[in-house]
Amino acid sequence: MNPPPPSEAPPGPQRHRADAVGGRRHDAPPGSAAAARERVRELLLLAGVSLDSVIAADALLVTSELVTNAIRHGYGVIAFQADIAGDVLRLTIADANPRLPAARTGTVEHPGGYGWPLIQRLAEHVDCRTRPDGKTITTALRLS
Repeated sequence: MNPPPPSEAPPGPQRHRADAVGGRRHDAPPGSAAAARERVRELLLLAGVSLDSVIAADALLVTSELVTNAIRHGYGVIAFQADIAGDVLRLTIADANPRLPAARTGTVEHPGGYGWPLIQRLAEHVDCRTRPDGKTITTALRLS
């Protein structure tokens, strides 16, 4: 008998995914930063990461910034995936804008500009790829 394809295989003991957390299936991408943070919170708890830790705060901040940027600048979240393998949280988010993120300095008329530098500083790895219909950003954050 052949094993199921990887997309159907259950997570291993050291691997957790946000699209199937706690027996619930999340097919649609989160519609808000709060919804994405809730998925990541569940993952962190499953992996034994204290929600009171700096590591959890950093992971939730990166999650929030990625989703907020996708909503604000990327015409909405097309896809979202979070998984933990070993001691690394990987977040992948896709939006409909092919323009890659760029650091900017906020002004009185246009405040902001802090999110992207925060993501780059807190994540161990950041990868941005354009697609014909938008872009995908993947980050890796060490949980130890």
